[in-house]
Amino acid sequence: MADAYVPPRVWAPKPSDNPFANINRPVAGPTHEAELPVGRHPFQLHSLGTPNGKKVTIMFEELLEAGHPADYDAWLIDIMKGDQFSTGFVAANPNSKIPALVDRSGPVPVRVFESGSILLYLADKFGAFIPAEPAARAECMSWLFWQMAGQPFISGGFGHFYHYAPVKIEYAIDRYAMETKRLLDVANRRLGEAEYFAGDTYTIADMAVFPWYAGLMAGTTYGGAGEFLSLHEYEGIARWIDTVGARPAVQRGLLVNDRNVMPERHEASDFDGIVKEET
Repeated sequence: MADAYVPPRVWAPKPSDNPFANINRPVAGPTHEAELPVGRHPFQLHSLGTPNGKKVTIMFEELLEAGHPADYDAWLIDIMKGDQFSTGFVAANPNSKIPALVDRSGPVPVRVFESGSILLYLADKFGAFIPAEPAARAECMSWLFWQMAGQPFISGGFGHFYHYAPVKIEYAIDRYAMETKRLLDVANRRLGEAEYFAGDTYTIADMAVFPWYAGLMAGTTYGGAGEFLSLHEYEGIARWIDTVGARPAVQRGLLVNDRNVMPERHEASDFDGIVKEET
C-alpha cells in the first residue's frame, strides 16, 4: 500500500501530465489579450456545449420557439485552449467559467455570468418559463438553486474521480457516488409526484437540470457509469427526460457550441440539415 498523503504546511500547485489541469491556476484574472467577437444580434453568448452551457442555449431556443425577440449569437469558448482566460472573457465573467452572456439589447451592454443567473435574467426579461405567482416562483427558484448548488460539484466530482482521475481512489469514488445517488433520489421522488420540477409547468428549473441528467442517464458521460450507479432505478427521472427531450427547442439547444456539430450559432437556419440527423 502506498504511503498516505501528508499535506505540506503550505500548498502549492504541481505540474500535471493532464494538459487541461495545467491550464488551471490558483489565481484569477486574464492570461492574454483577446477581445470577444460581437455579432449582429441583441444577445452575445460565449460558451461551450457542456451541461452548464447547454442550459442557456436551451433557454434561448425555447424563447425563440415561443416567439420572443431573443435572437442570439453563440460563440465557442475553447476551455482546453484557455479561451476563458482572455481579457475579453474575464471582462464578461471574472470567474473565467462558461457560459457568459452580454446583453446588448439596450444602450449599455449588460454582462451576466453563472448559468443559473443567466436563466433567471432571461426569464425575468421576457416574462417566460418562470411562474409569476409567488409560491410557484419560490418552488421554481428552489429547484434551480438545488441544481446549481449540487450537480456541478457533486456529479462533476463523481465523474472526475470515477472516470477522469489518473488514479482511482476508493474513498473519493464512494463519497461522490453516495451524494450523486442521493441527489438522483431527491430528483426521482420529486418527479414521481410532479410532472416537472416546479410542478405542472415546464420552467428554467427543468432547463437547468436536464443537460446534467440527460447525459448521465443515457450513459454518454463519465465513461458510461449507468450500471455502477444503478440508474435504471430512477423511473421518474427517465420519464421526465423523455418528456423534456422531445421538445424541439431542447433538441436544438443541445447542439449549440458543440465542437463537432455546431461550434457557433448565428442564425436559425444554422440548424437546417443538422437537427433531424443528430436528434
